[in-house]
Amino acid sequence: MSSPFSFAAVAMLATCASVAAHSADLSVVFVHPETFRDAIYSRPYGGEQERAPVLRDIERHLRQLADRGLPPGDSLRIEVLDIDLAGWFEPFRYRTYPDIRILREVTWPRIQLRYTLTRGDQLLSSAEERVSDLIYLMTVNRYPVGDRLRYEKAMLDDWFDRRIVKPAEHG
Repeated sequence: MSSPFSFAAVAMLATCASVAAHSADLSVVFVHPETFRDAIYSRPYGGEQERAPVLRDIERHLRQLADRGLPPGDSLRIEVLDIDLAGWFEPFRYRTYPDIRILREVTWPRIQLRYTLTRGDQLLSSAEERVSDLIYLMTVNRYPVGDRLRYEKAMLDDWFDRRIVKPAEHG
């Protein structure tokens, strides 16, 4: 008779093997992140240390999208050229509320990127584009209010479905 521990260990190994087997072939590169327009969560200006969490979270989300929607055998390379998060830090409110990002209709999220989607040696899709969501405050958003990238994630979900999943299905 096996112990509950050994069963749990086997289940965990099987899950890890399954995840590793289905891990998408994705490459994400942030090109000159020091020049990104607005890639910091908590204040209007900062350095590499303040940008790191945003870049990590965007890469993590792109990886989740690829793991979920990129067919086996397809490869996706994404170069992020610029990030402008939804909202901004208003200078006249900065002294009172330094870490509050104000969301307005004119401060929509934008990410400029270049991508290449391939299947083996065949090029399925490639472009450079500015992904944005001008009506981000009026659309249904499935991400929780406390998610710091909720608008960017919804925008990237839509972009990924239109540009990556659909061409891969028809490629």
